[in-house]
Parts: sequence; structure tokens; C-alpha cells
Amino acid sequence: MSRLQVVSGKGGTGKTTVAAALALALATEGRRTLLVEVEGRQGIAQLFETEALPYEERKIAVTPGGGEVYALAIDAERALLDYLQMFYKLGSAGRALKKLGAIDFATTIAPGVRDVLLTGKACEAVRRREKHGSRPGGRQEGRQGDKQEDKQADKQGDFVYDYVVMDAPPTGRITRFLNVNDEVAGLARIGPIHNQAQAVMRVLKSPETAVHLVTLLEEMPVQETADGIAELRDAGLPVGNVIVNMVRPPVLDEDAVRVAAGDHRKEIATALASAGVSGPARLVAPLLDEAAEHARRVELEREQREALAKLQVPTYELPFLGEGADLAGLYRLARELRQLGVGT
Repeated sequence: MSRLQVVSGKGGTGKTTVAAALALALATEGRRTLLVEVEGRQGIAQLFETEALPYEERKIAVTPGGGEVYALAIDAERALLDYLQMFYKLGSAGRALKKLGAIDFATTIAPGVRDVLLTGKACEAVRRREKHGSRPGGRQEGRQGDKQEDKQADKQGDFVYDYVVMDAPPTGRITRFLNVNDEVAGLARIGPIHNQAQAVMRVLKSPETAVHLVTLLEEMPVQETADGIAELRDAGLPVGNVIVNMVRPPVLDEDAVRVAAGDHRKEIATALASAGVSGPARLVAPLLDEAAEHARRVELEREQREALAKLQVPTYELPFLGEGADLAGLYRLARELRQLGVGT
């Protein structure tokens, strides 16, 4: 079972919406899901129609059957302060560094450091177990990825979260984002930073993790999805599913599409004229233009489905929401994902 579900996709494909719907879908039958945002856009808060998320785990939804969805917008600066406290007990000193601007400097000038913190926080949530009254929203002391955690697992309670869903960076950056701890482990050969990086990669490269890619039935998103899957595989990162978002329902059957793709203006105009319809050309032309455009769209989608099939990755389709991705639409997508069995 993949307890960390990473959702990526080309910009504009609706990856944040899919990540939110997936978190709802997984939080069924009393399960608890944490939805993590790492890009600082507050997209989750907008989708769930709530106030901006602070740097703490906050319950934002309850699902049928009593499941719960918590959300966390990870702030790199705050994560670095937590990191300094966990490994070096620099609580007050870390706050002093923040006042001097050192924390902001570290997370801005070195993007790799930022990514280490973001992935580390998400993996900590995956590994966290209930103990001594631990609950979502509480701060966790101790060392992330400590080997002692594994030795003591049988003495601890259940996992705090059944699933962690990460709204991750776009496809073009996802492999580098997830794999940055490998580079850090290679640079820091010993010590707590090395151990932390290795602990994170043990989660990210294990069956505990699945990386889903969201796409549309369009050439550029599909090509970027194919490139992203190749990069993930080369890096040894686990590819999950391809989720095709915003799929429009068929309007015409195959025979009608073939007819619409041809130019039958003269025949139709002649038939209408013989039936006594005046100005048939002006009446028919706009309708035939729309039909031809629809036929071209259907053909493009067929080609993109064929391209996705060659990737040999399970592929699922979500419907286009004509009313927009509001809260009701989010729950509708969650139902679709549950029925498809995505993530389970």
C-alpha cells in the first residue's frame, strides 16, 4: 500500500484539484489523510473554501463514513527552524538566525535545501506514529528518520495518518525535487544530515510511495507526462498512475464523427433547398464548422490516448466539470476516484 501519494502534472492540468480530490477519496471508512502543499500558493485553501493554511496540520474536511482530511502548507523557513531544533537543539538560536535573515537566505539561495526540507517534512508525516497523546496539529519532537523509530514501532500506536497526499511541483521539476536527498546524502557522508537524507529516500523509493502524473488529452501535457515518467524511472522513483483530467463526454458516435470530418456542405445545402429552407448555406456553415472542429478534437484525443497506452502505466480519466472545480465538484471527483480505485 502506497501511504505517500505524490501528485504532479504540467501547469494547467489541474493537479492541485486532483490531489485534493484524491485526499478526499482516500479518507473513507474512518481513515485519516494529510494533504500537503509545498509550493506556497494556498491552492488547497481556495479549493476547500477556507482561510489560508498556517504552518500546522488543520482539519479541513470530513468524508462520508467519518473519514478526515487534514491539510498542511509547508513553509520552508519554518521547516528549517524545526530541522535545526530536531538535529542541533537550536530553538532560540534558530529564531535569532531568522531575525538576522539567515533562514530566508538559506532557503532562497540554495533551492536544494528548500526541497530537502519540504520532502523531509512530508516523509516525517508518513512515518509518524501515535504516542503519548500524539495527534494531528501537534509538533513532533525527536529526530526525523531515526533508526530508533523503526525499532520502537511495535511499542507505538498506529500511524497518525493512513495516507499523505502531496500536491507536488510540476512534472518538469518533480524528479529533481524528489531525488534531491540522494544528492545531499552523497555530499554529506556522515552525520545527522546524511542520516536524514537517507531516511527520506528510503520512503520515497519504497512501495510506500507512488508518484501520479496528471495530464490532459493534449499533445504537450501528454509529452511532458511521458518525459516525466522516463525521468522518474531512471531515478528509481516509483511511478503510480496517469490521471487524465477534464475529459469531455462524447457528443457524437463514431459514425457521426466520420461524417462530420468530411465536407458535405453542398449535399446538405442542396437537400435543405429542395425541402424549401431558405438560405441553407448560411444556416449550415456554422454548424458544420463546429462539427468538423469536434471531429478534429476527437481524433486528437484518440492519438493522445494511444500515446498514453504506450507508457504502460495504469491510466484513469476524470470528467470535465462544466460548473468549475468548486467544493461540490471536488467531492464529485473524489467519488469518481474511489470508484476507479485510484491510490488504493
